[in-house]
Amino acid sequence: MDKFSLLKRVDSPKDLKRLKMDELKQLAEEIRQFLLEKVSRTGGHLASNLGVVELTIALHYVFNSPFDKVIWDVGHQAYVHKILTGRREQFDTLRQFGGLSGFPKRSESVHDIFDTGHSSTSISVALGMARARDLRNEKYSVVAVIGDGALTGGMAFEALNDAGHSRTNLIVILNDNEMSISENVGALAAYLSKLRSNPRYTRVKKGVDSLVRRIPFMGQYFADMIERFKNSFKYLVISGMLFEQMGFTYMGPIDGHNLPALIDVMKRAIMVEGPVLIHVVTKKGKGYDFAERNPELFHGVPPFNIQSGEVMPRKEVTFSQAFGQHLVEMAERDPRVVAITAAMPEGTGLVEFKKRFPNRFFDVGIAEEHAVTMAAGLAASGFRPYVAIYSTFLQRAYDQILHDVCLQGLPVVLAIDRAGIVGEDGETHQGIFDISYLRHIPNITVMAPKNVEELKHMLDYSLTVDGPVAIRYPKGNTGIDGIFPANSLEGLKWETLVNGNDCCIFSFGRMLKVALEVASILKKDGISVRVVNARVIKPLDKQLLMDISNRINKWVTLEDSIIQGGFGSSVNEFVMAHQLPVSVVNLGIDDCFVPHGSVERLLGELGLDSNSVAFKVKKFLSGYRKRAYVNF
Repeated sequence: MDKFSLLKRVDSPKDLKRLKMDELKQLAEEIRQFLLEKVSRTGGHLASNLGVVELTIALHYVFNSPFDKVIWDVGHQAYVHKILTGRREQFDTLRQFGGLSGFPKRSESVHDIFDTGHSSTSISVALGMARARDLRNEKYSVVAVIGDGALTGGMAFEALNDAGHSRTNLIVILNDNEMSISENVGALAAYLSKLRSNPRYTRVKKGVDSLVRRIPFMGQYFADMIERFKNSFKYLVISGMLFEQMGFTYMGPIDGHNLPALIDVMKRAIMVEGPVLIHVVTKKGKGYDFAERNPELFHGVPPFNIQSGEVMPRKEVTFSQAFGQHLVEMAERDPRVVAITAAMPEGTGLVEFKKRFPNRFFDVGIAEEHAVTMAAGLAASGFRPYVAIYSTFLQRAYDQILHDVCLQGLPVVLAIDRAGIVGEDGETHQGIFDISYLRHIPNITVMAPKNVEELKHMLDYSLTVDGPVAIRYPKGNTGIDGIFPANSLEGLKWETLVNGNDCCIFSFGRMLKVALEVASILKKDGISVRVVNARVIKPLDKQLLMDISNRINKWVTLEDSIIQGGFGSSVNEFVMAHQLPVSVVNLGIDDCFVPHGSVERLLGELGLDSNSVAFKVKKFLSGYRKRAYVNF
C-alpha cells in the first residue's frame, strides 16, 4: 500500500473536504511522514510544522481558501498549508533557488494571502483585510494564526487592542506550543466556549442586562454587582480573561491535535459577532521523537538523518559560537557585561552565557525594540550590554537604536548576527540592509570582522568604547580563519591583506574571501590588485584612503549588502568631499530583494562570485564603466 495514498488525493482544500474524519486523521500521519522525508533532505523549519498538522487540516476543512483569508504569522509553520494547497509535488525544491519558499509568498499561490517572514504581523494584517471586507460590504472570514512566541511582540498587542476595540469580525488562532492543558479547566473552558459562541446566549445576555438596568432606583446597582460577580467567577475558571478584557470572545484552550475539537470550535467561531480568539495547544515536533525532545535544534534544521536524528556537524567554528564563547570570557573578567537576545539564545550562541551567568542574561522574547531600549537603560546605569540580534530582525529596532542609544551616546554593543546574504530563508531574512540603516546615525561605530579571531578583537575593543558599537558578521564562517593574523584595532585602522598597484579592492567580512580570489585570478593576467580589509565601516580609515589615492586611481568597493547607502556609498562620499583623483565602482546588491537559495548560488546570480567580480574589474580597468547587476 502506498504510504501517501491519501495525501496524493489532496491537491486542493476542496479535496480535503471530501474526506471522512478517520481519513483526516490518517492524512495527518501521512503529512508528518512526508514532512520528515522532504525536510531531512532540504533542511528547513521542521518542529513547528510537525506541530500544526491537525490545526492546518482543520483550517482548510472549515474555511474556504482563498475566498476566506488565512494569514500565517512568521510563516515558517506554513509547510502543511503549502502541501494542502497544491504544492506537494514541488516540495523537493523547498528553499532552493527558483523553488518553493520556506515562507508564504503571494507570488507563489493565491492561497498565500500575505508575505510573512518576521513575527507579530498577522493580526494587524488580518484586521486590515477585515476592514477592507467591511468597507466593500463583502462576506468572508479572516483568520490570523499566531504563535505564543510571536505574541510576545508588541505589535501583536497593538493589533489585539485595536481589533477588540473595533468589534470587527475577525478570528485569531493562538497556537500555544509551550503550555500544557489541565483537563478540568480545559473541559470547563471548552463548555463555556460553546456557550458563549451560541448566538442565543449572546441575545439572552444582552436582554437580561437591559432588563436589570431598567429596574427603578436599584437597576444600575444590581447590574454592576452581577457584572462584578460574573467577571470574578470567569477569572477563577478561564485562562483567557486578558483577551476577554481586550474585547475578544475567548475559546479554549483546545487540544491542537484533536481534529474533531478543532473543527467544531472553528465552526462555532464563525457564528460569533465581533473578534474571536481560539486558544489552541500544540506540541512542537509532534510525531517525531527527536524533534519533540529537542524542538530548538529542529526549529530550523539543516539536512539530517531521520533514523538517528543526527545533523551533520560543522567542522569550523561559526561566528555565533565564537561570539558566545568570547562573551563568556569577557563576563568573567568584567561584571558589567550583560547579554540580551530576542528569543534567539541558541541561534546567537548565548546558551553557555545563559548557563554561566543566568542573572546577567536576558531573553526578552520576540521584542527587538524592547531589547534595545532595555539595553540603553542598563548602559545608562553603568552596565555594558551586548544585544545579539539577527540583522533582519534588528531592522525593527531602528528608532530605538537612533533615539534611545545613539542620541545619548550610550555604550550599547549590537552583535548583528546573520549579516549579509543568509541563503535559503530568502527575502525576509537576508541581512543586507543593516549598513545602510546604521551608517547614517551619528555616534555609532560599525565594524565587520574578517574571521572569528578578529571578532574577538572587536569585542574586546568594544568594551573600551564609551559609545554605541555595532559588530556585524555573517552566518557560519568567512572561510579565511588562520590565513591572516587578527591585528589590533587600535585607532580603528584598516589593514592591507594583499599589495598591488593597478587597482584596490576595499571589502570586509565574507566578501574578503571573494576579493582575495579575484586578486589571485587577475594576477595570472598580469594585473596587480591590492586588497584592503575595510573592517571598520564607520568611521572610514580616512588616512589610508588618502594614502592609497596617491598611488592607485582605480578603486572597487565590494560588499554583500545593498549598495544604496552602503559601504561603497560612504567611499563615494569621501572621494567627492575631498575631490580625489580616483575612479570608483561599487559592487554589491543593487536595489533589489534577494530570494532564497544557497549563498554560493545567490552570489553567482548577483554577479558577486569571484569569477564575475574579476570580469567586472577587468572591464573597469579597461575603461568600461557600465553597471551590470541582477535585479530579481
